[in-house]
Amino acid sequence: MLNDITTNDPLPKVWDENTRIGDMLKGKRGLVVGVANGDSIAFGCAAKLRAFGADIALTYLNEKSKPYVEPLAQQIDAGLLLPLDVSQPGQMQAVFERIKSEWGQLDFVVHSIAFAPRDDLHGRITDCSQSGFLQAMQISVHSFIEMAHFAEPLMNPGGAFITMSYYGADKVINNYNLMGPVKAALESSVRYMAKELGERDIRVFAVSPGPLRTRAASGIGHFDELIDMAVTRSPGRRLVDISEVGRVVAFLVGGAASGMTGDVIYVDAGLHHMG
Repeated sequence: MLNDITTNDPLPKVWDENTRIGDMLKGKRGLVVGVANGDSIAFGCAAKLRAFGADIALTYLNEKSKPYVEPLAQQIDAGLLLPLDVSQPGQMQAVFERIKSEWGQLDFVVHSIAFAPRDDLHGRITDCSQSGFLQAMQISVHSFIEMAHFAEPLMNPGGAFITMSYYGADKVINNYNLMGPVKAALESSVRYMAKELGERDIRVFAVSPGPLRTRAASGIGHFDELIDMAVTRSPGRRLVDISEVGRVVAFLVGGAASGMTGDVIYVDAGLHHMG
């Protein structure tokens, strides 16, 4: 399975069938949304969760993306592989209906999708279009809320909803532009959802990785400058990798984090501390 938990797995190799981590999450079942390829943060999470013993359902965006995701699903022996484009009416409901029929219950959902139209992302917030703003909010934020709506009836006590944010939700980051207020809305939603779902012993988190070379991140203007900034300013003078993010997600899903909810968990080698 995976390399030893104490090591930093090189990208994109987060799955090694020769080594098993353990069964900390054995018996738990969860949905991971947002895998595009082996470099995706979502795949780092799915691989680590599976290595800890969880059963995983993965989604792919469309038929064009399926050939990239299907081999990854096979590598980690994902129990389900389902199509999901959150912008298409009915697709999300169909995913959870299938999970209900196949599994009957869930222990976690990992949401790792974000989008903004290129012109709106590369321009000033002051100049962004209404349609671009609404599309970015729908795909990046409301889809997480909608997932919680459909998943809640299936969620076991102690379950967790986890989404991916970024430091630009709290601080102004050059070229992050429209995604700054979008991620801020996402983090605020996490806090309100944690309050609402806490009565059912369901926890909600945002995980905030440092900049990573993923396909989604490549759409940000001058992304190489963002990478250089992270390496220069972080206390460890390095980037994190998707395996490190995945291990934190596994911790949040497991019982060790039962006393936590509503938090933004930074996995950025300390970058967010540097003013």
